[in-house]
Amino acid sequence: MRTAGDRQYPCSQCGADLRFAPGQTELRCDHCGHVQAIPAAGAGRRKAALGELDLYAALNVGLPEAAMEETRVLACPSCGAQVEVSEAAHARECPYCAAPIVSDTGTHRHIKPQAVIPFKLGDAEAQKAMDRWLGGLWFAPNGLRDYARKGRRMAGLYAPCWTFDGSSRSRYRGRRGVARRVRRGKEYETVIRWADVSGRVARDFDDVAVIASNSLPRHHADGLQPWDFSALVAYHPDYLAGFRAEAYTVPLADGHRIARQIMQAQIEQDVRRDIGGDRQVITGLETDWRDETFKHVLLPVWMAAYRYRGKSYRFIVNGQSGKVQGERPWSVWKIGFAVLAVAVVIGAVAVIRNG
Repeated sequence: MRTAGDRQYPCSQCGADLRFAPGQTELRCDHCGHVQAIPAAGAGRRKAALGELDLYAALNVGLPEAAMEETRVLACPSCGAQVEVSEAAHARECPYCAAPIVSDTGTHRHIKPQAVIPFKLGDAEAQKAMDRWLGGLWFAPNGLRDYARKGRRMAGLYAPCWTFDGSSRSRYRGRRGVARRVRRGKEYETVIRWADVSGRVARDFDDVAVIASNSLPRHHADGLQPWDFSALVAYHPDYLAGFRAEAYTVPLADGHRIARQIMQAQIEQDVRRDIGGDRQVITGLETDWRDETFKHVLLPVWMAAYRYRGKSYRFIVNGQSGKVQGERPWSVWKIGFAVLAVAVVIGAVAVIRNG
């Protein structure tokens, strides 16, 4: 996890550490209130300036040295998160699962991030979003809600993500079914008349996102979507001031495979729409791909990891939209009382009917 806290951003007025201000394009000193602009903040929003990389070169030939970097890595023994730190750091607590991690001398060579979506929500706004989410959970233990709300502040970090672009041209074969109501004696039944069809569809894909972290369960990571990628800006380390950024643990090839599955599902929808009729069957589908590129981007996430009665619970808030995902806790007592209440109601209804 790349930690901007390891890199010093001293305030020119008082010497305290500066921190990136969510929703702004500046660094702010929490001690004296001094504000410092991020160099070229907001520049590079045009896609051509965001460092799109050739996918074929990355997967088969290799990227140029300028696109790579090497950092010192700590690995969480509990959830496997990769934490990047400076040489001076010796111990950390994992923001994903709250487990302690110790210093390691290993290094990690990886693709540099090309772009970042800066934090839009501050920690107070993220805490409110999490409180609303917890309040809407039925059968959640009251003790966990109180513990989470009174616990420590949430940790802001940038989650790694692969985004993929590409153009697809697909040829398909299939069958179109048209439903008709046919009278059989005194009754009607539905009859499907089938016809063989073939055709072509085309689709351009832009910023198909795959979270590149194994520390986040896939359904939680996908649940944070959608992301507004129009807010992407060219990567600058100042956006990490006061925050952390996890190193990717999903290799590029694996991320591309997942993205292809997402894109394939969309292509199949396009084919079914093109076939038309009431029912569609796809018997053959061949797709040609071209102009495939990718980016390594960082997405803003607020994290809270709480240990309650010996179990770790994680809550994740989209730092751009406020959408919340997390492990759902259950209260055995609340479930038991709910079952009992339902049984009482059913019994009362039965008595009334029999009476």
